[in-house]
Amino acid sequence: MRLFHVSEQPDIQVFQPRIPTRKELDQTTGLVWAMDEAHLPNYLTPRECPRVAYHVGSHTTPEDRKRFFTSSGLSYGLVLEGRWLPAMERTTLYLYEFDSRDFVLQDAVAGYYVAKTTQIPLRRCALTGLFQELVRRKVEVRLVDNLWEMADAVMASTLQWSLCKMGNALPRPSEAAAPRSFPGGFSPDP
Repeated sequence: MRLFHVSEQPDIQVFQPRIPTRKELDQTTGLVWAMDEAHLPNYLTPRECPRVAYHVGSHTTPEDRKRFFTSSGLSYGLVLEGRWLPAMERTTLYLYEFDSRDFVLQDAVAGYYVAKTTQIPLRRCALTGLFQELVRRKVEVRLVDNLWEMADAVMASTLQWSLCKMGNALPRPSEAAAPRSFPGGFSPDP
């Protein structure tokens, strides 16, 4: 199994355990976070970019697969606000790969692994052209004007999903605004 940390910092030599910021986690034990290769698409964006990530799981229905993917050969989707397009085009990310022996699974749906010990990366790889990297990994990428409709739809589906940095997303559209629907599922906004 290959485990990675994704960063915009090009020169991290050592990863020290840090106390989690999420209050539902133990606040007395520092952790080094990593993710498995299958879930890397969740993090192949600028760090502060809000996004809706989803993928086919063992309980995903054929209807949801058809509704959320434009091709039957795809099983991973990533939805971004269109305003993040310039940042996606100019950001370089660095993948730090770890020896997986010290890590334990923390969240199977998100692909999170944690270690309680200091980690020195085995290697580092620079990624430019993030859209191309996502396409290479067979991820369907969509750009929309607002993430909340897609977030609500994905949360109500049978897909595996992750909502990242939604505090940075544009606010929900007014309840008075007419709902938008797309025949056969969701499509990128013009």
